[in-house]
Amino acid sequence: MPNFAELTHRTAGARAELQALPVIARALSGDVTRDLYLAFLQQAYHHVRLTVPLLMAVGARLPARHSWLQGEIVHYVEEEQGHDEWILSDIAAAGGDPAAVRSGTPSIETDAMVAYAYDTVMRRNPVAFFGMVYVLEGTSVALALNAAESIQRTLALPARAFTYLRSHGSLDQQHIGHLASIVDRFDPDTDLPAVVTCARAMFQLYGDVFRSLEPLREAA
Repeated sequence: MPNFAELTHRTAGARAELQALPVIARALSGDVTRDLYLAFLQQAYHHVRLTVPLLMAVGARLPARHSWLQGEIVHYVEEEQGHDEWILSDIAAAGGDPAAVRSGTPSIETDAMVAYAYDTVMRRNPVAFFGMVYVLEGTSVALALNAAESIQRTLALPARAFTYLRSHGSLDQQHIGHLASIVDRFDPDTDLPAVVTCARAMFQLYGDVFRSLEPLREAA
């Protein structure tokens, strides 16, 4: 079985658990408040703004046998630059305070997810980071575009308040095939288990980010 298919198979349960979270189901049905949407964007900003630094750390830590990945890392960096600014623009368009978000701090759950990614890159196999890429891009493809439609319809916000969800969702549809081609080149005995471990952890940790938003919905 190709590596990417194996990754998908071995993380299926964790992926299903994330996608079944009540707060995600409610977002897909449009059962959200403006405060909840803004809280989601705030946490998205605090992990998306670190995507490029994380990618650069991966590139700096690659062993010689992964030299072919340098060009792929450069490509990812170019693709991901500026996405955090999309989120701040969306926050402004939705009536939030982008300056406060920029100068603010992430939730414990978001901080933990980013910290795990850094620990993976700096202390373990750096290519395991593509497990995080798999989780974030795969979740975006599965949910982002549909959620944007439902949330916009419910909250009657302008289209410019959904740049991140719509643009990222569309881009990630293109990225998944590219990610598969990268993962399929990894060593199945040393690299793939590291990617699977990271992906499973990220499904849990990213799920925790969404779980942390649930009280906001319940208080509405």
